[in-house]
Amino acid sequence: MLFIFPQNYDFKNKLFGVIDYFTVFINIIYYLFVFCLLNLFFNNLNIKVFLFIVLCFPIFILSIVSSQKESLLTIIMYFIKFIFNRKIYLFNKK
Repeated sequence: MLFIFPQNYDFKNKLFGVIDYFTVFINIIYYLFVFCLLNLFFNNLNIKVFLFIVLCFPIFILSIVSSQKESLLTIIMYFIKFIFNRKIYLFNKK
């Protein structure tokens, strides 16, 4: 079978067809960091599991739902810029 892809088609390798490899790499580094911190500070397994899910699940969901052409770091940078540069514009109609 011969497949023809258009020239403007951007083909990226992804893990399971969902997450690009750079985002997976960043996620694994973050998960390992959180895991080491939790093991360092807490002894109770229930607390460790709860905090790991609370701290890591939003990042995991964000990396899956994120836009197709943007990595996780650019999306986080967009959020940070939005939080610090939030402006409210009021327009009066006369």
